Amino acid sequence: MIGSSQNTVLAKLDSRAIVSAEAKHPAPLRGDFSAMARRRFQNPKSFREGNWWWINPWQDQFKEGRIERKRKRMKVCPAEMPEREARKMANEMLRPMNQGLQTIGSATRFAEYVSGTYRPTVLPLMASTTQASYEGTLRKYLMPAFGDMPLRDMSTLTLQKYFSGLGTSELGGDTVLKIKEVLSAVLGSAVRYDLLTKNPLLAVQIPRTKVVNKKKQKPHITPEEFERLVEFVDEPYATMIYVAVFSGLRVSELVGLKWDDVQDDAITVDERYCRGDWSVTKTAGSSTTIGVALSVIGRIRRLKTLEVEINWGGKGARKRIKLVRSDGPQDLVFQSLRNGAPMRDGNVLRRHLRPAALKLAMEPKKATWRSLRTSCATWMIEAGANPKDVQGQMRHSRIATTMDVYVQHVPDSQRRAVAKMMDMVESRRLPSGTVN
Repeated sequence: MIGSSQNTVLAKLDSRAIVSAEAKHPAPLRGDFSAMARRRFQNPKSFREGNWWWINPWQDQFKEGRIERKRKRMKVCPAEMPEREARKMANEMLRPMNQGLQTIGSATRFAEYVSGTYRPTVLPLMASTTQASYEGTLRKYLMPAFGDMPLRDMSTLTLQKYFSGLGTSELGGDTVLKIKEVLSAVLGSAVRYDLLTKNPLLAVQIPRTKVVNKKKQKPHITPEEFERLVEFVDEPYATMIYVAVFSGLRVSELVGLKWDDVQDDAITVDERYCRGDWSVTKTAGSSTTIGVALSVIGRIRRLKTLEVEINWGGKGARKRIKLVRSDGPQDLVFQSLRNGAPMRDGNVLRRHLRPAALKLAMEPKKATWRSLRTSCATWMIEAGANPKDVQGQMRHSRIATTMDVYVQHVPDSQRRAVAKMMDMVESRRLPSGTVN
């Protein structure tokens, strides 16, 4: 009994010591964690001032790593409305906060979230080209517009006003869609990390003046243009064009192709090389083995037998070298002529593909790696291939992406359909002067 009393006393002393120590040496941000743990129900009294009813609720602000609660003046409704109606509207305005639909983390400002969470956590998961594109959009458009705004204040209405304003701007439709894509990605990650309860951008509409017609004509080359282009361009770039069109490979996959990936009648795609970085394919469905014609395999293997002359040193010196320095399983199919390193697709485009297209009087928009890939899908569809087979060859994650290619043939099919309709009407038309 005595021992039990002693233990109780000691426990109390220990508890007091702990409390005293915590009071003298509080844990970092302890007040913030306490604020995060409790939900404060708010029912501030409405008051009339001037032509409006107002309320002054508490709101959390995230400042220099700490959460501060401050009063925020909020306009409720016009002063001519009865006080009872003003209270109802005020309660509706505060409902998300009182029901926990706004998280404490939503007090984080947009710029702080991007720099502290999105950049180090989400961006590294993307391809380097996508990272560069997203960074540019964030820096040029989103940071100036929303940098100082807390995440919770980025409501659907606020974002709709922003995008509606872009409708009268000089920005192109593609740019506006890119802004929405990047902003949705940022806010979507905030939802996953429990800083927001929903993505407010999902219900935002793009102004009709900026809507990009996804089914517009996509640039692609004709078989005749393809033949002239392949004959005009030097090796190994001609073979790169040949393989790109007849396989549908993305340029990053084409540049990253290794001899171990080349089979007798197929090509395995499991990684890509993009702007100096090796990475996995764009999507899980992109990593697979695709069938190709025997002529494609033959053209690739023919590179091992070819030599070219290149400038080497100064004063017009030339040197003859092999296109393929080594053809081990992990060696590249398309090797830099000077050191065997991976090709720079941008350099190939600027130095070989575009100049050739210009001399052949081709449209500039056709002289891109994307148009070569689109040509593959276009030709397959023209040949009567099943859409699912085209999707498999292109390795699109959604059939809708593949179906967009069909639009290139709609005008011809529509003309044929209209012609058939006119023929039918003409065949049934009664001779002039005949009464039915």
